[in-house]
Amino acid sequence: MKINESQRISAMNQYQRNTEARGHVNKKARQLDEVSISPEAKEMLDAQSRVSDPEHAKRIEQLKQSVATGTYHVDANKIAEKLLPYFRK
Repeated sequence: MKINESQRISAMNQYQRNTEARGHVNKKARQLDEVSISPEAKEMLDAQSRVSDPEHAKRIEQLKQSVATGTYHVDANKIAEKLLPYFRK
């Protein structure tokens, strides 16, 4: 039985081509992710820092307590005034 050397070499070349192709795919997959924050999101972050105002935090805490105890009452006239422009459109 005679073994042809050229066939074995071409098989090795095919194997090397396949492994090189996989190597390029892995390099692409290893790219770093990037995060960008939109101007709107930055505005929201700034607004959140304004919420940390002590007077505002105190008011929020008072509202939470009055809702929890059931003493919070909504003025229907104020709600109607705010909703009226939307219904007129």
